[in-house]
Amino acid sequence: MSEHISRVRFIIFVVVASLATVCIIGTYGILSVQDVPERIASSQEKVRGTIVDRNGKPLAVSTNFYHLSVTPWAVNNLEKAAQLLAPTLQMNAAQIVQTIQGSSRVFYLKKHLDETEHDILNALLKENEIVGFRFDKIPGRVYPERDLAAQLIGFMGDDGEGLAGIEYSMQRELAPNFSPNMTEIRDGQNVYLSIDANLQYKLEKIALNAMESTQAESVMMVAADGKTGEILSYISLPSVDLNQYRNSTPAQRQDRPAVYAYEPGSVFKVFSVATFFDAGLITRNEKFVCDGRYDVSTANGERVRITCLDHHGAITAEQALQYSCNDALAQMSARINSEYFINKLKELGFGSRTGVNLPGETAGLVKTPSDRLWSGRSKPTISIGQEISVSALQMVRAATALTNHGTTLELSVVSRITDHDNNDVLVHTPKAGKQVFSDTTATYLLECMKSTAQVGTGHRAALGDIAIGVKTGTAQMIDTTTGGYSDTDFISNCIAVFPAENPQVILYIVITKAKGETYAGRIVAPVVAEAADVIIDHMGLSRESAASLAHSGLISVPAGSLPEIVNVLPDFTGIPKRNLTALLTHNKLNVVIKGDGYVVAQHPPAGTPVTEGMTIEFYLD
Repeated sequence: MSEHISRVRFIIFVVVASLATVCIIGTYGILSVQDVPERIASSQEKVRGTIVDRNGKPLAVSTNFYHLSVTPWAVNNLEKAAQLLAPTLQMNAAQIVQTIQGSSRVFYLKKHLDETEHDILNALLKENEIVGFRFDKIPGRVYPERDLAAQLIGFMGDDGEGLAGIEYSMQRELAPNFSPNMTEIRDGQNVYLSIDANLQYKLEKIALNAMESTQAESVMMVAADGKTGEILSYISLPSVDLNQYRNSTPAQRQDRPAVYAYEPGSVFKVFSVATFFDAGLITRNEKFVCDGRYDVSTANGERVRITCLDHHGAITAEQALQYSCNDALAQMSARINSEYFINKLKELGFGSRTGVNLPGETAGLVKTPSDRLWSGRSKPTISIGQEISVSALQMVRAATALTNHGTTLELSVVSRITDHDNNDVLVHTPKAGKQVFSDTTATYLLECMKSTAQVGTGHRAALGDIAIGVKTGTAQMIDTTTGGYSDTDFISNCIAVFPAENPQVILYIVITKAKGETYAGRIVAPVVAEAADVIIDHMGLSRESAASLAHSGLISVPAGSLPEIVNVLPDFTGIPKRNLTALLTHNKLNVVIKGDGYVVAQHPPAGTPVTEGMTIEFYLD
């Protein structure tokens, strides 16, 4: 003991410190064997907005999931616990025992349990007085339509942040930021996509059948309103069930229409001819002689050779599009100033993002005369859709200049945004871009595309009772190994507008790496016809063969009956809210009803085995 610390003070300090240590150890010991209560969400917890289609059909709905954690040394009856948990966790009891015994740290035994699984397991643990397990409640999403428009909708992570698609790009709208100083938490806004879920479903079936029949690596299909720029259908295959997003592959997650850049080939000739015609460098009746090859020498002695598929003879620009003639297009390109040509393509939107509010969108690539890689063959090659890379969205945006009297339109995948009370916060209105061509030029190109569907390479896309304009294209893909063009891999694509005289819809389809037949006129044009038929009927567009039916305007809606719940959940789709109220008194089920009107989605889905105490969520509109 020093003169500054007395023996008595030291003894008192030791006693107090010892008592405090014993108290702390004892408290931790008691807590370690107690069942830790679940964390209860604050009443101020914000609600993430819902993503729905243009008609209000739920596509992404907020819910809760649970992570089951275990404290190995605190489990009081491991063997029994494993036997109880195994069936619901879909794990082997012995595996559960081995996993828990093999760890000395707290860990998650199973993640992403839904409400029903949580309720079952929680009841079992409490009834059998088993401790050492804990449920962590986390915000989650249910995607009622599974893989429908998956890449467009996107996915939300465990932290409540969007990881892809609209869930990512509209994070601020869906879940506004919150600071501890705020007295009121704003719920997220609801995002109404521009797609129609019913139309999307029909077109996805067509696209999937096309991918399977051609044994293709992927398929893209985008349909847009030619007068507003709204995307009506957005398809990227292969796709992913958003409820199983964590188990998906990169190929399934890829948002091809937005992020994939490629050489489009002959489809691009539509925009080249429009540029030449609008500049007054070619006329309707002027003839260009195709002898099967464009072969010239530039002023600096560079030799340029571009082959054609046939010897087309003397043809007009319209016939050049019908036959997809490389020679004639190259001859036309020789008349235009390189800078002027490239600037027109940029005004159409090539070389820049469309701004459609999707993450990772590519800008593509447009060469300029000042680029190091620009050569004597660049201009004629670009005119036929090579030495330029584009995205599917860019192709659709450029086509709006043809459907909108020469002026481009901004594309949109959002129809409107509403607050938690469904009051409009934003409503999409058409936004015009640049006046790239004259109305006369747009009309002329529509005529060319119409004739291409009648007598040209796109004749398999013809509908018969409604005029459609098309342009097909088949392009060799770059071989990533050699750096040259592949002899086996092709991009087969076709763009269509209809009705041709006053286009309401733009439809663009891309089939990548088809096996066997690869010419777009043979494998893509028929798909265009099938998809266009569905779109026309779905939108109620006038067609010559359409039947007329007089109707009083009064619709009788049957009261309907409530499906009986026995061993598995029935399909409640279409059941009115008033009928569902009978389930609220069910003594073995927990029922949650969200919204008003009729059931448009349910969770768990129809066919799920019924268990006592399970929770069923109904989404109404």
